[in-house]
Amino acid sequence: MPVVEIDPDELRELAGHDKPDEELKADLFGLGLEFEGETEDGTFQLEFAPDRLDRLSVEGVARSLRYQYGDVRGVYVPSTNDAEWRVEVEDVPEERPYVTAAVVRGVDMTEGKLESLIQLQEKLHATMGRKRAKGAIGVHDLAMVKGGAFDGDDRGKTITYTGIDPDGDSFVPLDADTEMTPADVLEDHPVGEKFADLVADYETYPAIYDDIGLFSFPPVINGKRTEVDEGSRDLLVEMTGTDQWTIDRMLAIVCYALDARGGRIEEVDIAYPDRETVRPDLETRTKSVAHDCIESTLGIDLEVEETIDLFERSGLGVEHDDGSYEVEIPPYRTDVLHPMDLVDDVGRAYGFNDLEPRYPDVSTVGGRHDRSKLERAARETLVGLGFEDLLNFHMISERENYERMGIDPESDTFGSGTPVRIEGPYSEDYTMLRTWALPSLAMVLENNTHRAYPQDIAEVGFAAARDDAESGGVTERRTVAGALARPDSSYEDAKARLQTIARNFGAELETPATTHPSFIDGRAASVVIDEETVGVVGELHPRVLVEHDLEVPVAAFEFDLAALR
Repeated sequence: MPVVEIDPDELRELAGHDKPDEELKADLFGLGLEFEGETEDGTFQLEFAPDRLDRLSVEGVARSLRYQYGDVRGVYVPSTNDAEWRVEVEDVPEERPYVTAAVVRGVDMTEGKLESLIQLQEKLHATMGRKRAKGAIGVHDLAMVKGGAFDGDDRGKTITYTGIDPDGDSFVPLDADTEMTPADVLEDHPVGEKFADLVADYETYPAIYDDIGLFSFPPVINGKRTEVDEGSRDLLVEMTGTDQWTIDRMLAIVCYALDARGGRIEEVDIAYPDRETVRPDLETRTKSVAHDCIESTLGIDLEVEETIDLFERSGLGVEHDDGSYEVEIPPYRTDVLHPMDLVDDVGRAYGFNDLEPRYPDVSTVGGRHDRSKLERAARETLVGLGFEDLLNFHMISERENYERMGIDPESDTFGSGTPVRIEGPYSEDYTMLRTWALPSLAMVLENNTHRAYPQDIAEVGFAAARDDAESGGVTERRTVAGALARPDSSYEDAKARLQTIARNFGAELETPATTHPSFIDGRAASVVIDEETVGVVGELHPRVLVEHDLEVPVAAFEFDLAALR
Protein backbone atom coordinates (compact mmCIF):
# COMPACT_ATOMS: atom_id res chain seq x y z
CA MET A 1 0.00 0.00 0.00
CA PRO A 2 1.33 3.50 -0.82
CA VAL A 3 2.59 5.59 2.08
CA VAL A 4 2.50 9.39 1.98
CA GLU A 5 4.32 11.71 4.37
CA ILE A 6 2.24 14.58 5.77
CA ASP A 7 3.33 17.46 8.02
CA PRO A 8 0.61 17.51 10.73
CA ASP A 9 1.00 21.26 11.33
CA GLU A 10 0.58 21.96 7.62
CA LEU A 11 -2.41 19.61 7.55
CA ARG A 12 -4.05 21.47 10.45
CA GLU A 13 -3.51 24.79 8.70
CA LEU A 14 -4.97 23.63 5.38
CA ALA A 15 -7.87 21.79 7.05
CA GLY A 16 -8.67 24.76 9.29
CA HIS A 17 -8.85 22.75 12.53
CA ASP A 18 -6.22 22.84 15.26
CA LYS A 19 -6.75 19.34 16.66
CA PRO A 20 -4.30 17.37 18.83
CA ASP A 21 -2.44 14.51 17.20
CA GLU A 22 -4.62 11.69 18.53
CA GLU A 23 -7.87 13.30 17.39
CA LEU A 24 -6.32 14.05 14.01
CA LYS A 25 -5.20 10.44 13.63
CA ALA A 26 -8.70 9.24 14.49
CA ASP A 27 -10.20 11.56 11.86
CA LEU A 28 -7.70 10.35 9.29
CA PHE A 29 -8.54 6.73 10.12
CA GLY A 30 -12.18 7.57 9.44
CA LEU A 31 -11.12 8.50 5.93
CA GLY A 32 -9.34 5.19 5.49
CA LEU A 33 -5.87 6.62 6.12
CA GLU A 34 -3.94 4.49 8.59
CA PHE A 35 -1.17 5.98 10.73
CA GLU A 36 2.00 3.97 10.08
CA GLY A 37 4.41 6.01 12.20
CA GLU A 38 6.29 9.27 12.02
CA THR A 39 9.70 10.51 11.02
CA GLU A 40 12.26 12.02 13.37
CA ASP A 41 10.91 15.52 12.68
CA GLY A 42 7.31 14.47 13.51
CA THR A 43 6.00 14.05 9.98
CA PHE A 44 3.07 11.61 9.79
CA GLN A 45 3.48 8.53 7.61
CA LEU A 46 0.03 7.53 6.37
CA GLU A 47 -0.93 4.41 4.46
CA PHE A 48 -3.88 4.77 2.12
CA ALA A 49 -5.86 2.82 -0.45
CA PRO A 50 -4.16 3.19 -3.85
CA ASP A 51 -7.42 4.10 -5.56
CA ARG A 52 -7.66 7.49 -3.78
CA LEU A 53 -4.86 9.18 -5.71
CA ASP A 54 -6.21 12.63 -4.79
CA ARG A 55 -4.87 11.97 -1.27
CA LEU A 56 -1.25 11.67 -2.37
CA SER A 57 -0.57 15.17 -1.05
CA VAL A 58 -1.29 17.15 2.11
CA GLU A 59 -3.63 19.34 0.05
CA GLY A 60 -5.78 16.37 -0.95
CA VAL A 61 -5.90 14.95 2.57
CA ALA A 62 -6.85 18.37 3.96
CA ARG A 63 -9.62 18.66 1.38
CA SER A 64 -11.06 15.32 2.49
CA LEU A 65 -10.94 16.39 6.15
CA ARG A 66 -12.76 19.64 5.41
CA TYR A 67 -15.52 17.67 3.73
CA GLN A 68 -15.62 15.26 6.66
CA TYR A 69 -15.93 18.16 9.11
CA GLY A 70 -18.75 19.67 7.04
CA ASP A 71 -16.81 22.89 6.39
CA VAL A 72 -17.37 22.49 2.64
CA ARG A 73 -19.98 20.52 0.74
CA GLY A 74 -20.69 19.29 -2.75
CA VAL A 75 -18.54 19.39 -5.86
CA TYR A 76 -15.90 22.08 -6.18
CA VAL A 77 -14.42 22.85 -9.59
CA PRO A 78 -11.69 25.51 -9.76
CA SER A 79 -12.37 28.42 -12.07
CA THR A 80 -9.99 28.73 -15.01
CA ASN A 81 -8.72 31.72 -16.98
CA ASP A 82 -8.61 31.74 -20.77
CA ALA A 83 -5.59 30.28 -22.49
CA GLU A 84 -2.54 32.41 -23.08
CA TRP A 85 -0.26 29.48 -23.87
CA ARG A 86 -0.47 26.86 -26.59
CA VAL A 87 1.25 23.48 -27.12
CA GLU A 88 1.89 22.56 -30.75
CA VAL A 89 2.12 18.79 -31.28
CA GLU A 90 4.12 17.72 -34.32
CA ASP A 91 6.17 14.68 -35.35
CA VAL A 92 6.00 13.12 -31.88
CA PRO A 93 7.16 9.53 -31.24
CA GLU A 94 4.25 7.24 -32.03
CA GLU A 95 4.86 5.38 -28.76
CA ARG A 96 4.10 8.53 -26.71
CA PRO A 97 1.63 10.63 -28.71
CA TYR A 98 -0.35 12.46 -26.02
CA VAL A 99 0.25 15.66 -24.07
CA THR A 100 -1.72 17.81 -21.67
CA ALA A 101 -0.85 21.01 -19.82
CA ALA A 102 -1.98 23.82 -17.52
CA VAL A 103 -0.58 27.12 -16.31
CA VAL A 104 -0.90 27.89 -12.59
CA ARG A 105 -0.24 31.46 -11.47
CA GLY A 106 0.30 33.03 -8.07
CA VAL A 107 1.49 29.95 -6.20
CA ASP A 108 4.27 31.79 -4.29
CA MET A 109 6.34 28.66 -3.84
CA THR A 110 7.70 27.91 -0.36
CA GLU A 111 9.76 25.01 0.93
CA GLY A 112 6.67 23.20 2.23
CA LYS A 113 4.71 23.73 -0.98
CA LEU A 114 7.63 22.56 -3.09
CA GLU A 115 8.18 19.40 -1.01
CA SER A 116 4.47 18.56 -1.22
CA LEU A 117 4.43 19.11 -5.00
CA ILE A 118 7.50 16.92 -5.52
CA GLN A 119 5.99 14.14 -3.38
CA LEU A 120 2.70 14.33 -5.30
CA GLN A 121 4.60 14.20 -8.60
CA GLU A 122 6.63 11.15 -7.63
CA LYS A 123 3.68 9.28 -6.08
CA LEU A 124 1.58 9.86 -9.21
CA HIS A 125 4.49 8.61 -11.29
CA ALA A 126 4.70 5.45 -9.20
CA THR A 127 0.95 4.71 -9.27
CA MET A 128 -1.19 6.07 -12.08
CA GLY A 129 1.79 6.87 -14.28
CA ARG A 130 3.16 3.31 -13.96
CA LYS A 131 6.67 4.50 -13.12
CA ARG A 132 6.44 7.18 -15.86
CA ALA A 133 5.71 4.61 -18.59
CA LYS A 134 2.05 5.60 -18.97
CA GLY A 135 2.27 9.20 -17.82
CA ALA A 136 5.07 11.56 -16.75
CA ILE A 137 4.82 15.00 -15.14
CA GLY A 138 7.00 18.04 -15.79
CA VAL A 139 6.68 21.18 -13.67
CA HIS A 140 8.49 24.33 -14.85
CA ASP A 141 9.04 27.90 -13.69
CA LEU A 142 6.92 29.78 -16.24
CA ALA A 143 9.11 32.86 -15.96
CA MET A 144 11.96 30.89 -17.53
CA VAL A 145 9.92 29.61 -20.49
CA LYS A 146 9.90 31.83 -23.60
CA GLY A 147 6.97 31.10 -25.88
CA GLY A 148 6.63 32.12 -29.50
CA ALA A 149 3.63 34.00 -30.89
CA PHE A 150 0.81 32.05 -32.54
CA ASP A 151 -1.90 33.03 -35.05
CA GLY A 152 -0.42 36.50 -35.34
CA ASP A 153 -1.32 37.27 -31.71
CA ASP A 154 1.69 38.74 -29.94
CA ARG A 155 0.06 37.99 -26.59
CA GLY A 156 -0.18 34.26 -27.32
CA LYS A 157 2.77 32.05 -26.49
CA THR A 158 3.63 28.69 -28.02
CA ILE A 159 5.78 25.72 -26.99
CA THR A 160 6.24 22.59 -29.10
CA TYR A 161 5.99 18.90 -28.21
CA THR A 162 7.89 16.93 -30.84
CA GLY A 163 10.40 14.17 -31.50
CA ILE A 164 14.18 14.59 -31.45
CA ASP A 165 17.08 12.46 -32.64
CA PRO A 166 18.95 10.84 -29.73
CA ASP A 167 22.07 12.84 -30.65
CA GLY A 168 20.14 15.97 -31.59
CA ASP A 169 19.87 19.24 -29.69
CA SER A 170 21.45 19.51 -26.27
CA PHE A 171 20.32 21.09 -22.98
CA VAL A 172 21.44 21.24 -19.36
CA PRO A 173 19.36 18.69 -17.40
CA LEU A 174 18.50 18.96 -13.72
CA ASP A 175 21.37 18.15 -11.37
CA ALA A 176 23.94 18.78 -14.10
CA ASP A 177 26.21 21.66 -15.12
CA THR A 178 27.01 20.82 -18.72
CA GLU A 179 24.92 20.51 -21.86
CA MET A 180 23.94 16.99 -22.84
CA THR A 181 22.05 15.42 -25.74
CA PRO A 182 19.21 13.02 -24.89
CA ALA A 183 21.55 10.10 -25.66
CA ASP A 184 24.15 11.57 -23.29
CA VAL A 185 21.50 11.87 -20.56
CA LEU A 186 20.58 8.19 -20.85
CA GLU A 187 24.21 7.11 -20.68
CA ASP A 188 25.82 9.53 -18.22
CA HIS A 189 23.11 11.03 -15.99
CA PRO A 190 21.85 9.01 -12.96
CA VAL A 191 18.21 9.83 -13.70
CA GLY A 192 18.72 9.04 -17.37
CA GLU A 193 20.22 5.67 -16.55
CA LYS A 194 17.27 4.88 -14.27
CA PHE A 195 14.59 5.62 -16.89
CA ALA A 196 16.50 4.75 -20.07
CA ASP A 197 14.37 1.64 -20.67
CA LEU A 198 11.27 3.81 -21.17
CA VAL A 199 12.58 5.23 -24.46
CA ALA A 200 15.19 2.63 -25.41
CA ASP A 201 13.17 1.37 -28.40
CA TYR A 202 12.11 4.81 -29.69
CA GLU A 203 13.49 6.00 -33.04
CA THR A 204 13.07 9.59 -31.86
CA TYR A 205 12.84 10.80 -28.27
CA PRO A 206 10.04 12.98 -26.83
CA ALA A 207 11.09 16.64 -26.42
CA ILE A 208 9.51 19.97 -25.53
CA TYR A 209 10.87 23.22 -26.99
CA ASP A 210 10.28 26.91 -26.42
CA ASP A 211 11.74 29.85 -28.39
CA ILE A 212 15.09 29.40 -26.64
CA GLY A 213 15.38 25.68 -27.28
CA LEU A 214 14.96 22.26 -25.69
CA PHE A 215 13.86 22.49 -22.04
CA SER A 216 12.24 19.12 -21.27
CA PHE A 217 13.04 15.51 -22.17
CA PRO A 218 9.93 13.56 -21.05
CA PRO A 219 9.51 11.07 -19.49
CA VAL A 220 13.12 11.19 -18.29
CA ILE A 221 14.14 14.62 -16.99
CA ASN A 222 13.49 18.37 -17.19
CA GLY A 223 15.98 21.06 -18.05
CA LYS A 224 17.79 23.03 -15.38
CA ARG A 225 16.79 26.35 -16.97
CA THR A 226 13.12 25.98 -15.98
CA GLU A 227 13.72 24.38 -12.56
CA VAL A 228 11.15 25.28 -9.90
CA ASP A 229 12.52 26.63 -6.63
CA GLU A 230 11.26 28.52 -3.59
CA GLY A 231 11.23 31.77 -5.53
CA SER A 232 8.92 30.50 -8.29
CA ARG A 233 5.48 32.06 -8.57
CA ASP A 234 3.95 30.97 -11.87
CA LEU A 235 4.18 27.36 -13.08
CA LEU A 236 3.80 25.46 -16.33
CA VAL A 237 2.64 21.89 -15.70
CA GLU A 238 2.97 19.56 -18.69
CA MET A 239 2.39 15.83 -18.94
CA THR A 240 3.05 13.36 -21.73
CA GLY A 241 1.99 9.76 -21.97
CA THR A 242 0.55 6.81 -23.80
CA ASP A 243 -3.07 7.47 -22.79
CA GLN A 244 -4.86 10.84 -22.87
CA TRP A 245 -7.35 9.99 -20.11
CA THR A 246 -4.59 8.99 -17.70
CA ILE A 247 -2.52 12.15 -18.07
CA ASP A 248 -5.64 14.33 -17.97
CA ARG A 249 -6.66 12.80 -14.64
CA MET A 250 -3.12 13.17 -13.28
CA LEU A 251 -3.16 16.82 -14.31
CA ALA A 252 -6.53 17.37 -12.60
CA ILE A 253 -5.12 16.02 -9.31
CA VAL A 254 -2.10 18.36 -9.54
CA CYS A 255 -4.29 21.36 -10.44
CA TYR A 256 -6.57 20.80 -7.45
CA ALA A 257 -3.51 20.57 -5.15
CA LEU A 258 -2.08 23.85 -6.49
CA ASP A 259 -5.50 25.51 -6.34
CA ALA A 260 -5.60 24.65 -2.63
CA ARG A 261 -2.34 26.61 -2.29
CA GLY A 262 -3.88 29.74 -3.78
CA GLY A 263 -2.86 29.11 -7.38
CA ARG A 264 -5.04 30.37 -10.25
CA ILE A 265 -5.55 27.78 -13.00
CA GLU A 266 -5.14 28.96 -16.58
CA GLU A 267 -6.14 26.92 -19.61
CA VAL A 268 -3.68 25.82 -22.29
CA ASP A 269 -4.60 25.14 -25.92
CA ILE A 270 -3.34 21.78 -27.22
CA ALA A 271 -2.99 21.68 -31.02
CA TYR A 272 -2.70 18.15 -32.46
CA PRO A 273 -2.25 17.80 -36.24
CA ASP A 274 -5.89 16.71 -36.63
CA ARG A 275 -7.66 18.46 -33.76
CA GLU A 276 -7.45 21.06 -31.03
CA THR A 277 -8.39 20.72 -27.37
CA VAL A 278 -8.31 22.88 -24.26
CA ARG A 279 -6.78 21.64 -21.06
CA PRO A 280 -6.93 21.01 -18.12
CA ASP A 281 -10.03 18.85 -18.39
CA LEU A 282 -11.94 19.62 -15.20
CA GLU A 283 -15.32 18.37 -16.39
CA THR A 284 -17.41 16.47 -13.86
CA ARG A 285 -19.26 13.24 -14.64
CA THR A 286 -22.35 11.57 -13.18
CA LYS A 287 -23.32 8.14 -11.93
CA SER A 288 -26.60 6.86 -10.48
CA VAL A 289 -27.35 4.79 -7.38
CA ALA A 290 -30.66 3.74 -5.84
CA HIS A 291 -31.63 4.70 -2.30
CA ASP A 292 -32.61 1.08 -1.56
CA CYS A 293 -29.14 -0.07 -2.66
CA ILE A 294 -27.49 2.29 -0.16
CA GLU A 295 -29.71 1.19 2.74
CA SER A 296 -29.50 -2.54 2.03
CA THR A 297 -25.72 -2.48 1.59
CA LEU A 298 -24.99 -0.43 4.70
CA GLY A 299 -27.77 -2.04 6.76
CA ILE A 300 -29.20 1.28 7.99
CA ASP A 301 -32.30 3.38 7.36
CA LEU A 302 -31.62 6.83 5.94
CA GLU A 303 -33.86 9.76 5.13
CA VAL A 304 -33.37 11.31 1.69
CA GLU A 305 -32.16 14.60 3.20
CA GLU A 306 -29.62 12.76 5.36
CA THR A 307 -28.34 10.81 2.37
CA ILE A 308 -27.93 14.00 0.34
CA ASP A 309 -25.99 15.52 3.25
CA LEU A 310 -23.68 12.48 3.36
CA PHE A 311 -23.04 12.69 -0.39
CA GLU A 312 -22.22 16.39 -0.15
CA ARG A 313 -19.88 15.76 2.80
CA SER A 314 -18.07 13.30 0.53
CA GLY A 315 -17.31 16.05 -1.97
CA LEU A 316 -20.01 14.91 -4.39
CA GLY A 317 -22.92 16.75 -5.95
CA VAL A 318 -26.31 15.05 -5.86
CA GLU A 319 -29.89 15.30 -7.08
CA HIS A 320 -32.68 12.97 -5.92
CA ASP A 321 -35.51 11.77 -8.11
CA ASP A 322 -37.93 8.86 -7.69
CA GLY A 323 -35.85 6.78 -5.27
CA SER A 324 -32.54 7.27 -7.06
CA TYR A 325 -29.64 9.72 -6.81
CA GLU A 326 -27.83 11.31 -9.73
CA VAL A 327 -24.37 11.92 -8.30
CA GLU A 328 -21.90 14.44 -9.73
CA ILE A 329 -18.26 13.32 -9.46
CA PRO A 330 -15.29 15.74 -9.53
CA PRO A 331 -12.45 15.12 -12.01
CA TYR A 332 -9.89 14.13 -9.36
CA ARG A 333 -12.00 11.15 -8.20
CA THR A 334 -10.56 8.49 -10.50
CA ASP A 335 -11.71 5.77 -8.11
CA VAL A 336 -15.47 6.05 -8.69
CA LEU A 337 -16.16 3.31 -11.24
CA HIS A 338 -19.33 1.65 -9.91
CA PRO A 339 -22.41 2.60 -7.85
CA MET A 340 -20.88 0.65 -4.93
CA ASP A 341 -18.08 3.23 -4.83
CA LEU A 342 -20.77 5.83 -4.10
CA VAL A 343 -22.26 3.62 -1.38
CA ASP A 344 -18.78 3.38 0.15
CA ASP A 345 -18.54 7.18 0.25
CA VAL A 346 -21.91 7.44 2.00
CA GLY A 347 -20.79 4.81 4.54
CA ARG A 348 -17.54 6.65 5.29
CA ALA A 349 -19.33 9.96 5.72
CA TYR A 350 -21.84 8.27 8.03
CA GLY A 351 -19.00 6.59 9.91
CA PHE A 352 -18.38 2.86 9.58
CA ASN A 353 -17.57 2.75 13.29
CA ASP A 354 -21.09 4.04 13.99
CA LEU A 355 -22.76 1.13 12.17
CA GLU A 356 -24.38 -1.24 14.66
CA PRO A 357 -23.95 -4.96 13.92
CA ARG A 358 -27.11 -7.02 13.86
CA TYR A 359 -28.09 -10.57 13.08
CA PRO A 360 -29.53 -11.11 9.59
CA ASP A 361 -33.27 -11.68 9.45
CA VAL A 362 -32.97 -15.26 8.17
CA SER A 363 -33.44 -18.65 9.83
CA THR A 364 -30.65 -20.57 8.11
CA VAL A 365 -27.47 -21.81 9.77
CA GLY A 366 -24.20 -21.03 8.03
CA GLY A 367 -21.74 -23.72 7.08
CA ARG A 368 -18.53 -24.24 5.18
CA HIS A 369 -18.87 -24.74 1.41
CA ASP A 370 -17.73 -28.10 0.01
CA ARG A 371 -14.96 -26.41 -1.96
CA SER A 372 -13.83 -24.57 1.15
CA LYS A 373 -13.76 -27.85 3.09
CA LEU A 374 -11.57 -29.36 0.36
CA GLU A 375 -9.21 -26.37 0.41
CA ARG A 376 -8.91 -26.57 4.18
CA ALA A 377 -8.18 -30.30 4.08
CA ALA A 378 -5.52 -29.77 1.40
CA ARG A 379 -3.87 -27.01 3.44
CA GLU A 380 -3.85 -29.14 6.58
CA THR A 381 -2.22 -31.98 4.63
CA LEU A 382 0.45 -29.66 3.23
CA VAL A 383 1.20 -28.23 6.66
CA GLY A 384 1.44 -31.74 8.02
CA LEU A 385 4.07 -32.48 5.38
CA GLY A 386 6.16 -29.57 6.65
CA PHE A 387 5.15 -26.90 4.13
CA GLU A 388 4.72 -23.25 5.10
CA ASP A 389 1.20 -22.25 3.99
CA LEU A 390 1.14 -19.09 1.84
CA LEU A 391 -1.52 -16.71 0.57
CA ASN A 392 -0.24 -14.78 -2.45
CA PHE A 393 -1.90 -12.16 -4.63
CA HIS A 394 -4.04 -13.57 -7.45
CA MET A 395 -2.79 -10.78 -9.71
CA ILE A 396 0.63 -10.86 -11.33
CA SER A 397 2.49 -9.47 -14.34
CA GLU A 398 2.79 -11.29 -17.67
CA ARG A 399 6.57 -11.24 -17.29
CA GLU A 400 6.41 -13.10 -13.97
CA ASN A 401 3.68 -15.51 -15.06
CA TYR A 402 5.15 -16.51 -18.42
CA GLU A 403 8.53 -15.05 -19.39
CA ARG A 404 10.50 -15.69 -16.21
CA MET A 405 9.12 -19.24 -16.03
CA GLY A 406 10.07 -19.86 -19.67
CA ILE A 407 6.58 -20.71 -20.96
CA ASP A 408 4.66 -19.55 -24.01
CA PRO A 409 1.09 -18.40 -23.23
CA GLU A 410 -0.10 -19.76 -26.57
CA SER A 411 1.20 -23.30 -25.92
CA ASP A 412 -0.70 -26.18 -24.32
CA THR A 413 1.82 -26.40 -21.45
CA PHE A 414 0.47 -26.55 -17.92
CA GLY A 415 0.42 -22.93 -16.69
CA SER A 416 -0.06 -21.43 -20.15
CA GLY A 417 -3.30 -19.96 -21.49
CA THR A 418 -4.59 -16.61 -22.68
CA PRO A 419 -4.39 -14.24 -19.71
CA VAL A 420 -7.27 -12.37 -18.12
CA ARG A 421 -5.77 -8.88 -18.39
CA ILE A 422 -6.60 -5.95 -16.13
CA GLU A 423 -7.77 -2.94 -18.10
CA GLY A 424 -5.94 0.19 -16.92
CA PRO A 425 -3.94 -1.43 -14.07
CA TYR A 426 -2.54 0.90 -11.40
CA SER A 427 0.77 -0.99 -11.32
CA GLU A 428 2.83 -2.76 -13.98
CA ASP A 429 3.43 -5.49 -11.41
CA TYR A 430 -0.25 -6.52 -11.45
CA THR A 431 -1.55 -6.59 -15.02
CA MET A 432 -3.35 -9.95 -15.17
CA LEU A 433 -4.81 -12.83 -13.17
CA ARG A 434 -2.25 -15.58 -12.77
CA THR A 435 -2.79 -18.76 -14.79
CA TRP A 436 -0.90 -20.91 -12.24
CA ALA A 437 0.59 -20.51 -8.78
CA LEU A 438 4.22 -21.64 -9.18
CA PRO A 439 5.39 -18.20 -10.41
CA SER A 440 4.10 -16.76 -7.13
CA LEU A 441 6.06 -19.33 -5.14
CA ALA A 442 9.20 -18.61 -7.18
CA MET A 443 8.85 -14.91 -6.38
CA VAL A 444 8.54 -15.71 -2.65
CA LEU A 445 11.72 -17.79 -2.79
CA GLU A 446 13.46 -14.98 -4.71
CA ASN A 447 12.56 -12.49 -1.98
CA ASN A 448 13.84 -14.79 0.78
CA THR A 449 17.29 -15.83 -0.45
CA HIS A 450 18.74 -14.17 2.66
CA ARG A 451 16.92 -16.63 4.93
CA ALA A 452 18.06 -20.08 6.01
CA TYR A 453 17.26 -23.24 4.07
CA PRO A 454 15.41 -25.52 3.73
CA GLN A 455 12.41 -23.47 2.57
CA ASP A 456 9.37 -25.64 1.88
CA ILE A 457 6.43 -23.48 0.81
CA ALA A 458 3.00 -24.27 -0.59
CA GLU A 459 -0.24 -22.56 -1.56
CA VAL A 460 -3.80 -23.55 -2.27
CA GLY A 461 -4.87 -20.65 -4.43
CA PHE A 462 -6.78 -19.18 -7.34
CA ALA A 463 -5.87 -19.24 -11.04
CA ALA A 464 -7.76 -18.16 -14.16
CA ALA A 465 -7.46 -17.96 -17.94
CA ARG A 466 -9.54 -16.84 -20.91
CA ASP A 467 -11.88 -19.52 -22.24
CA ASP A 468 -14.49 -18.67 -24.86
CA ALA A 469 -16.32 -21.90 -24.07
CA GLU A 470 -17.26 -20.55 -20.64
CA SER A 471 -20.35 -18.34 -20.29
CA GLY A 472 -18.29 -15.48 -18.85
CA GLY A 473 -15.33 -16.05 -21.16
CA VAL A 474 -13.10 -17.02 -18.21
CA THR A 475 -12.31 -20.36 -16.61
CA GLU A 476 -11.48 -20.25 -12.90
CA ARG A 477 -9.90 -22.98 -10.81
CA ARG A 478 -8.26 -23.67 -7.47
CA THR A 479 -4.75 -25.04 -7.63
CA VAL A 480 -2.38 -26.78 -5.20
CA ALA A 481 1.28 -25.80 -5.57
CA GLY A 482 4.36 -26.64 -3.55
CA ALA A 483 8.10 -25.92 -3.76
CA LEU A 484 11.02 -27.50 -1.89
CA ALA A 485 14.11 -25.24 -1.89
CA ARG A 486 17.06 -26.98 -0.25
CA PRO A 487 20.60 -28.06 -1.18
CA ASP A 488 19.56 -31.70 -1.71
CA SER A 489 16.13 -31.10 -3.25
CA SER A 490 15.15 -33.56 -5.99
CA TYR A 491 12.29 -34.80 -8.16
CA GLU A 492 11.85 -37.75 -5.79
CA ASP A 493 11.22 -35.37 -2.85
CA ALA A 494 8.40 -33.58 -4.66
CA LYS A 495 6.89 -36.85 -5.91
CA ALA A 496 6.93 -38.30 -2.38
CA ARG A 497 4.87 -35.36 -1.13
CA LEU A 498 2.44 -35.84 -4.01
CA GLN A 499 2.03 -39.53 -3.19
CA THR A 500 1.20 -38.70 0.43
CA ILE A 501 -1.38 -36.11 -0.62
CA ALA A 502 -3.04 -38.52 -3.06
CA ARG A 503 -3.09 -41.31 -0.49
CA ASN A 504 -4.68 -39.06 2.15
CA PHE A 505 -7.50 -38.24 -0.26
CA GLY A 506 -7.95 -41.79 -1.54
CA ALA A 507 -6.83 -40.83 -5.05
CA GLU A 508 -4.74 -42.87 -7.49
CA LEU A 509 -1.56 -41.05 -8.58
CA GLU A 510 0.52 -41.66 -11.71
CA THR A 511 3.55 -39.64 -12.87
CA PRO A 512 4.41 -40.39 -16.51
CA ALA A 513 7.46 -38.53 -17.86
CA THR A 514 6.83 -35.27 -19.70
CA THR A 515 8.59 -32.13 -20.84
CA HIS A 516 7.86 -28.67 -19.51
CA PRO A 517 9.92 -25.50 -20.15
CA SER A 518 9.95 -24.60 -16.44
CA PHE A 519 11.49 -27.95 -15.48
CA ILE A 520 14.61 -29.97 -16.33
CA ASP A 521 14.12 -32.46 -19.17
CA GLY A 522 14.21 -35.97 -17.75
CA ARG A 523 13.36 -34.68 -14.27
CA ALA A 524 9.73 -33.74 -14.90
CA ALA A 525 6.46 -35.67 -15.02
CA SER A 526 2.77 -35.07 -15.52
CA VAL A 527 0.54 -35.35 -12.47
CA VAL A 528 -2.20 -37.85 -13.34
CA ILE A 529 -4.86 -38.36 -10.66
CA ASP A 530 -7.56 -40.95 -11.23
CA GLU A 531 -6.52 -41.24 -14.90
CA GLU A 532 -6.81 -37.50 -15.58
CA THR A 533 -3.81 -35.25 -16.27
CA VAL A 534 -4.13 -32.37 -13.84
CA GLY A 535 -0.66 -30.94 -13.24
CA VAL A 536 3.12 -31.18 -13.37
CA VAL A 537 5.97 -32.13 -10.99
CA GLY A 538 9.73 -31.91 -11.32
CA GLU A 539 12.96 -30.01 -10.71
CA LEU A 540 12.96 -26.35 -11.78
CA HIS A 541 15.18 -25.62 -14.77
CA PRO A 542 18.51 -23.86 -14.05
CA ARG A 543 17.35 -21.03 -16.32
CA VAL A 544 14.39 -20.42 -13.98
CA LEU A 545 16.63 -20.63 -10.91
CA VAL A 546 19.09 -18.08 -12.34
CA GLU A 547 16.23 -15.80 -13.37
CA HIS A 548 15.07 -15.75 -9.72
CA ASP A 549 18.58 -15.56 -8.19
CA LEU A 550 18.15 -18.94 -6.51
CA GLU A 551 21.37 -20.77 -5.60
CA VAL A 552 19.85 -24.06 -4.40
CA PRO A 553 17.86 -26.68 -6.34
CA VAL A 554 14.08 -26.42 -6.22
CA ALA A 555 11.69 -29.31 -6.72
CA ALA A 556 8.09 -28.27 -7.26
CA PHE A 557 4.64 -29.46 -8.20
CA GLU A 558 1.26 -28.02 -9.06
CA PHE A 559 -2.09 -29.62 -9.82
CA ASP A 560 -5.80 -28.80 -9.87
CA LEU A 561 -7.45 -29.03 -6.45
CA ALA A 562 -10.66 -30.45 -7.97
CA ALA A 563 -8.79 -33.67 -8.77
CA LEU A 564 -8.89 -34.55 -5.04
CA ARG A 565 -12.68 -34.56 -4.78
